[in-house]
Amino acid sequence: MRAKPLAGIKILDLTRLLPGSMCTLHLADMGADVVKIEDPDRGDYSRWIEPLKVKHSSFFLVVNRNKRSIKLDLRKPEGKAVFFDLLKGADAVVESFRPGVADRLGVGYAAVSAASPRVVYCSISGYGQDGPYRERAGHDLNYCAYAGVVDQWGDYGGPPALINFQIADLAGGSLAAAMGILGALVEQQRTGMGRYVDVSMTDCTLAHAVIALARLDEQGATRARGDDYLTGGIPSYGVYATADGRYMSLGALEPKFWDAFCDAVARPDWKGKGETWGEAGRRLRAELVQLFKSKPWAYWTALGERVDCCLAPVLTLAESMENAQFKARGMFVVDDHPTDGRVHQFAHPIKYSDDRFAIVRSAPLHGEHTDEVLADLGYDAAKIAALRKAAVI
Repeated sequence: MRAKPLAGIKILDLTRLLPGSMCTLHLADMGADVVKIEDPDRGDYSRWIEPLKVKHSSFFLVVNRNKRSIKLDLRKPEGKAVFFDLLKGADAVVESFRPGVADRLGVGYAAVSAASPRVVYCSISGYGQDGPYRERAGHDLNYCAYAGVVDQWGDYGGPPALINFQIADLAGGSLAAAMGILGALVEQQRTGMGRYVDVSMTDCTLAHAVIALARLDEQGATRARGDDYLTGGIPSYGVYATADGRYMSLGALEPKFWDAFCDAVARPDWKGKGETWGEAGRRLRAELVQLFKSKPWAYWTALGERVDCCLAPVLTLAESMENAQFKARGMFVVDDHPTDGRVHQFAHPIKYSDDRFAIVRSAPLHGEHTDEVLADLGYDAAKIAALRKAAVI
């Protein structure tokens, strides 16, 4: 096996909760040495979100594997001195404070770049480092709401829906930040210079609302909620209830898949009508509703397995865990955590040649690697003990 793609890259991680932690999780899974810097008191408070598995929340355990943790009080001069010693061997810094907080702590981009111009510095925030909303509080729902995304969620004629998937946090924060960091690291390797990466979760969510933007550009307005191409406006793409109260997803957009579905259900008269809009489309959708309600979920699941027509069962996550495709791809792994026992986790979803994903380190205990990381800097036992006595670490 070859070394992982980011082997030799060191990341100082000042983030907490979901977006930043998932960003650095991806970087750690790709081989980066991620040093999670936590305050000595509570640390990343996602550790303690109830209910706890044993000692930690399952949420924390899932998004912080393959990282090292140190305790460090950045409010104290001695703590800042340690941070800047760590910076000497670092390639990137990631933080997710509100704009201005890192500067007030003395570890913002200006101070970091002055000490080490080669370091890539990424700030993840709700609304970005400038603009009238820069200091506003927010969560995923708020960012998606401002970006025009929540307006598109839900059934035709109904209110906006809530979904249990953090689009702005994950696509807008975690993945966009990882992409920005990787792009800047490529430049760093080429030029020796770092760069500031300003990631607004709201901006990054907005920039991916391409279907709604295309509709706005074409027609001067977005279509009503639940009535666009991929939200229920056409009968060939949607979710349908079965006789036993389960659901199937039908995504037969292309004519060949829709025709195959029509043949499989003995309705050749539906061919050519899969993308029918308006009242005629709603009438066909109503017929599809009755069709799917005529047979149980197992029948439709078997049909989807047999006929290549983009028909798939709506699974629970527990059922996804037993799914043959995910098993073949090794997408679920179990980690034996030293304090919390067996923890189910997702594997890194990107597959590299000459590499096999593994959890090298369980999610770290609070400050578990403090002595190890400081020893790497050349600190002797006496200096480490003095820092601990002064509550710096």
